[in-house]
Amino acid sequence: MQVIALVGNKGGAGKTTLAINLASAFSELAPTILLDADPQGSSLQWCNIAGDTATLDVLDGSVNLAGQVRSSTDVSYCVVDCPPSVHSEQTQEALRISDLVIIPVQPSPLDLWASVHIETEVNKARAANPDLRALLVINQSEPRTRLSKMASEALKELSLPAATTAIRRRVAHRNAMLQGRSVLQMGSRGAMAADEIRQLIDELKTHMET
Repeated sequence: MQVIALVGNKGGAGKTTLAINLASAFSELAPTILLDADPQGSSLQWCNIAGDTATLDVLDGSVNLAGQVRSSTDVSYCVVDCPPSVHSEQTQEALRISDLVIIPVQPSPLDLWASVHIETEVNKARAANPDLRALLVINQSEPRTRLSKMASEALKELSLPAATTAIRRRVAHRNAMLQGRSVLQMGSRGAMAADEIRQLIDELKTHMET
């Protein structure tokens, strides 16, 4: 089983939305579970909205996260939605048990610089989890803006690698969440967003296999 944790150090980066969409895309490939380790429970709320139409199992991982992961023996991918603080108990536990950490950041130099704290904690976690890998993912990107171009320069100041695939700001993401769906279930209205998620999945698989 591969454990993929989504970690952030501030709210508003779209971490939960990305976690849901990535878990949904992984579930197209193999049995997948999403653990909501954020006490706010946003992923669980999304699952409640979905009701009987849910295509993804979402469980509470805010208590005894490591135990929840160990008990998920019948899945190939376990995606963990962490709280928006790198110092939270759940995030620290996720860093100790994950194979890959995904750090969603908005295309803003300030947001990228805030991820320096995550970079520090990832390096600390490698003392106990030496195979831990980490990847920055630009989320809610607006490629033609000056801010996005500045973010590309700010990326160069960080030692953590960044995914080639960026997830653009699209209304399909918001509409899907309100309906208890992933963008992969939105048909033609979510086609471009779904394509980006699947491209990112292909890239993540490469990082996990090497």
